Amino acid sequence: MAGYAPHKDSVVRRLRRIEGQVRGLQRMVEQDTYCIDVLTQVSATTSALQSCALALLDEHLNCCVSDALEQGGERAEAKVSEASAAIARLVRA
Repeated sequence: MAGYAPHKDSVVRRLRRIEGQVRGLQRMVEQDTYCIDVLTQVSATTSALQSCALALLDEHLNCCVSDALEQGGERAEAKVSEASAAIARLVRA
């Protein structure tokens, strides 16, 4: 089960809001909106995605990684490595 399962509805709502932001960006470009205004909205959309990613990461650490650490062994090591790689991807983005 996914770590975000208890908050799945909230995650879906956030992603739908972000989807709306992206559609708004498309409309802005189609309507030849001033570049800086489009870039401002791109920045807001990027921030919303990063916020969602951090919330998902937090859920993963508090559920999936935490459970694996309680069990110990190779599974725990794998989950920690997996989380570290995810964090590295987020930092690079």
